[in-house]
Amino acid sequence: MDACEQKKTGYPSRVKGFKVRTLNVIMILISCALYISLLIVTFQASRNYETMVATTNLYIDCQENAALVSDGSDYLTEQVHLFVVDLNPEYAGNYFTEVNETRRRDQALEQLGGRASPQAEGFLQTAMDLSNQLMERETYAMRLAAEAGGLDLSALPEEVRSAALSEAHQNLSPEQKLDTARKMVFGTEYQAQKQLITSNINYFLSDVLQSTQMRQEASVEDLHHTMWLERGLFSLLFVQNVLIFLMIIFLIVKPLKVYVNCIRKGKLIEITGAYEFKYLALTYNDIYEVNAANEILLRHQAEHDPLTGLMNRGAFDHVKEVLRVKAQPIALLLIDVDQFKLVNDGYGHEVGDKVLKKVARLLGESFRSTDFPARVGGDEFSVILTGVDRGQQAQIEEKIKTINDALRNPTDGLPQVSLSVGGVFSPKGYTDEMYHDADAALYQVKENGRCGCRFYTPDMPLPGAKN
Repeated sequence: MDACEQKKTGYPSRVKGFKVRTLNVIMILISCALYISLLIVTFQASRNYETMVATTNLYIDCQENAALVSDGSDYLTEQVHLFVVDLNPEYAGNYFTEVNETRRRDQALEQLGGRASPQAEGFLQTAMDLSNQLMERETYAMRLAAEAGGLDLSALPEEVRSAALSEAHQNLSPEQKLDTARKMVFGTEYQAQKQLITSNINYFLSDVLQSTQMRQEASVEDLHHTMWLERGLFSLLFVQNVLIFLMIIFLIVKPLKVYVNCIRKGKLIEITGAYEFKYLALTYNDIYEVNAANEILLRHQAEHDPLTGLMNRGAFDHVKEVLRVKAQPIALLLIDVDQFKLVNDGYGHEVGDKVLKKVARLLGESFRSTDFPARVGGDEFSVILTGVDRGQQAQIEEKIKTINDALRNPTDGLPQVSLSVGGVFSPKGYTDEMYHDADAALYQVKENGRCGCRFYTPDMPLPGAKN
């Protein structure tokens, strides 16, 4: 053992196994396996290269298919816009030629043929479904515009002729009909639907890109590994004798394969091989465990508020983005600690911090593990509740009342505080309007004496609005 191994690491006493020099004679028996090893490595390198090429081609195909859906949808939008503006039947014909004959959007899904991941194809299918839903709106708008312009319906496609107008729209004047048709395909609701189609196409491309990168990275790593083995083995054939060559194969190359597989899978290295490799594995495993613990700590610090331990604003915003694409019922609560500045000014920031911790603890204990309480500002908190609708409003209000009772009747020596809470329900995931609606409800609570909970209703004025 050399001087480096004499350091006080404690490893030598933990390592059991034969050293390389004691196994020289045994290693000679496996010399015949060297040539076979070279063939296996070469074959693996070829397979890795073919995998990289196939993965790249699949990504290119997916990009082309995504472009077909996007271009087809945009073309339909362009033609319906031109029709309701110019009232030229040619544009309606172009529209349904794309739908029934060119069929770029349908061709995209047919060409994929299950080659992308189910999640990725789901995004593209969703974009297609949303585009088809938009077609019903566009067809209705074209019929309404045709009626307004007094066009000959026989010159229009069957789909437009068969669109039945509602009684309310039939009674409109021609100018009103045309204005309504244009609002249907130029308004914010229409643009939001178009944006949702684009978002799902982007999700599809992002999923495919991520999958492609993962496969390519794995293939590149395998290719680098196999090429390294090829170079090493061929070099040993010419420059080293049979004894040294077989020692490397048995005690170095084989353990290296095990170590690389363990590292690739993100787990501790298996203690195997010669004495020296076991020593190395123990060292690596100790470093790995320290790094894993540090990574967990850093991730927690990045996602949680250091004072209260609740989710911070950045992590909360990420949850909102995830819930945008999940059509599930949710509720959003905006929470302010009433007159918290008086606590800070009167008792000091240390007591103020204790009050915030107490509020955070009560929020965490009062809501379910599937809900997302967060501290989003100094004395501002927020909670997203999943899988709830207006039928649970009374239960939520009762939770807030219980929290306020605990805050207003402290037994821990902290000053009395209370919470003002504004809430709103959404049946289809998170939307930007939810924040404004919940803020309006919160404003009403503050205007009516604070310490309470109200949920948004359509007749509720916005903050700052004059009665």
